[in-house]
Amino acid sequence: MPASRREFLKVFGAAAAATAIPFGDISAQEETPSGASKHRQHSSGVDFRDHRDDAYEIRVKRAHVDRKVAIPDHNDNGDEALYSNRIGNYSKGLPHDSLGEVDANAYNAYLAAIVSGDPSDFENIPVGGTVLLFNPQSGLAFDLEGLDVVQTSSPPAPPLASPDRAAEAVELYWQAVTRDVLISHYDSDPNAQAAATELSNLSAFKGPRDPQTGQVTGATLFRGFTAGDLLGPYVSQFLILPFSYGPTPATQGYKTDLPLSAGGSDYLTSFASWLAAQNGQGPFASAHPDSVSRFPRSGRDLAAYVHVDQTYQPYLYALMMLAKMGAPVNPASPYHGSKSQVGGVTFGIGAIEWLLAEVTLRATKASFFEKWFVHRTLRPEEFGGLVHNTLTNTKQYPLDPTVLNSGAVQKVFSANGTYLLPQEYPEGCPQHPSYPEAHGAIAGAAATLLKWFFDETFVIPNPKVPSDDGLTLNPYLGADAGQLTVGGEINKLASNIGIARTIAGIHWRSDYELSMLLGEAVAVSVLADLGPTYNESYPGFSFTKFDGTKVTV
Repeated sequence: MPASRREFLKVFGAAAAATAIPFGDISAQEETPSGASKHRQHSSGVDFRDHRDDAYEIRVKRAHVDRKVAIPDHNDNGDEALYSNRIGNYSKGLPHDSLGEVDANAYNAYLAAIVSGDPSDFENIPVGGTVLLFNPQSGLAFDLEGLDVVQTSSPPAPPLASPDRAAEAVELYWQAVTRDVLISHYDSDPNAQAAATELSNLSAFKGPRDPQTGQVTGATLFRGFTAGDLLGPYVSQFLILPFSYGPTPATQGYKTDLPLSAGGSDYLTSFASWLAAQNGQGPFASAHPDSVSRFPRSGRDLAAYVHVDQTYQPYLYALMMLAKMGAPVNPASPYHGSKSQVGGVTFGIGAIEWLLAEVTLRATKASFFEKWFVHRTLRPEEFGGLVHNTLTNTKQYPLDPTVLNSGAVQKVFSANGTYLLPQEYPEGCPQHPSYPEAHGAIAGAAATLLKWFFDETFVIPNPKVPSDDGLTLNPYLGADAGQLTVGGEINKLASNIGIARTIAGIHWRSDYELSMLLGEAVAVSVLADLGPTYNESYPGFSFTKFDGTKVTV
């Protein structure tokens, strides 16, 4: 534990002892020496001390249970130790030289803050421009529910020079090339088909393939890793169905970005703009939003959504949709079939709405601990600079030839005159390390909570698919229309959000996939801590994890 965390506990303990209870005279809340207590018993005969003492015992017991969970290994991929110039690690926002390599003194100051955890050391990290590093100290925050951030972990990211990293980069370049291709045309568009062919030939590519042929096809291209991802339309029902948020109706049309053919842009495709972004030097170019709201029907549409979405927004909307369609709750709910009560503050829609904020905040903290204090993985945007410098013979970097020989990389050069990975956002990626993906961790935690609460086997009635112009929703008439379940479409929603960040050019496939598993683990730990707090008879709810196994929490 960094010294700053120990000092925080000392300071916090002293501050708490000096803080008055804000709801009355603290003397009226304290036990007297004789053991008598004011206001301890209600006129009904209930002794309030019992509930207070039970609350204390539950908290202590759960803290003991959580503390017994071993701290897993927190290993990085070895790039930071391997490359003295730090080319395998995140450094955006620090000062860089003319090649885009980070200033050694700045990186060392950054590492010193990571090691010490001292807030003053974070203030001493040199930055290269006006855009500041995003909240590195959040990874050191404590929580009062769930496991501590050091008790969950993400495995090492693919190393810089590995075939796995190169295969992920090839997918990213193809996603950039096909951003404006309609998803409904993946089976016929030449660029989408070229992407499927090249990815099919990469043994290191970990994305989904056709189960019969083992090939990447238009039906599997850029899809997620869960079983639900390969059923039905590419876009989850929970990104398009109408719902109401209280008295406010919503139709789920979104503001999107214009395609290149209609005046839109990709960004950081010149070396000068790319280098300025590495130094955190704004201002950045202007975006080109579509003036018409549309349902997502292309990669660019989905990436535009995750540029401005608010933390757990898509999962809150999904909750409202599930309520609107009357989706049944988990059969093990204590209120299932009750003749006198309904759930609300506990085991009701309101409870899940509140819990979405809890589990996703904790998952984000776990993600940021791994990002800053373990992996410090470089962003695809940074990797693109290495590709460009290598292919222009400016400097040779140890990249697997798979990416250097990719057809997508050549198409990018033909379009832009550089080999840099085109970004959908004017500022490129955020100023925090790539792995794990916070959007993915949030997705994993929120999806887990929704699957825990609802009957995941319920089939979604009347599924829809966006029209090619994104203005309407049409009935989905595929042969698997009757197989689109709550669980499968929630998984697909999580994948849509995670993969949309890769389509934007700011994350790797492994970022999203492994982050969903991290978020899932965080949500399970929070739900386990909440279990003993309920008065209802609660044996636990069973649901299916992302890997297909069942768990009861």
